[in-house]
Amino acid sequence: MGAAGEDDLAGVIDRESFRGTGALRLKAVLAPAEVERLRALADEHVRGRPGARMAGDDWLTSFLSDGAPSLAALFLTSPAARPVRAVMFDKSPASNWIVAWHQDRTIPVQERREAAGFGPWSLKDGVLHVAPPFEVLSRMVTLRLHLDEVDLDNAPLRVAVGSHRLGPVAATDAAEQARSMEQRICLASIGDIWAYSTPILHASDRASGDRRRRVLQVDYADFDLPGGLQWRGLA
Repeated sequence: MGAAGEDDLAGVIDRESFRGTGALRLKAVLAPAEVERLRALADEHVRGRPGARMAGDDWLTSFLSDGAPSLAALFLTSPAARPVRAVMFDKSPASNWIVAWHQDRTIPVQERREAAGFGPWSLKDGVLHVAPPFEVLSRMVTLRLHLDEVDLDNAPLRVAVGSHRLGPVAATDAAEQARSMEQRICLASIGDIWAYSTPILHASDRASGDRRRRVLQVDYADFDLPGGLQWRGLA
């Protein structure tokens, strides 16, 4: 495993396939030192909770803006891609949960401004979020950086292949819709990155055993928001 460079990623990223399926595994992208630094951030910020928003760390901001994850994001979108949200998840025997089938439907912003199609508004851990028009979500890419081995017992994400092209799916219809589509179990090795179209339908079970499953989830966008709205970002 080692840090992947531009040529390494260019050779394995098929943008057309990604646009069709909405999911792509990138193997052995993160270097061991990067994994250890991210694990230390997980220990510092999550501390037994299911997850924590990651912001205000200069090294992390630089790594996600200029390192291998940003290269993957720009190959899947454009050179203007930048991280707009980062959340660290840590499933463990002390903090274990089920994620039902759903789409990620909100984005964090700096302040409330009324813009056509944006709403409702909500606060999550004190951070202002809003549900944008589906077009906004469909232009975003989500990367999941795996800091632990993810096998069938360690709560792999499951995705409904191609579901990012369905448009908005009501929470009450998400499970039924996912059952009607091909499902992919997203196994991962330490240092792998899974890339997803942000609105893809996804779910995961509780982990079994006594291992941790630390994942840094990062949303990227290569565009500004309309109506004076601004991404919250990693500040």
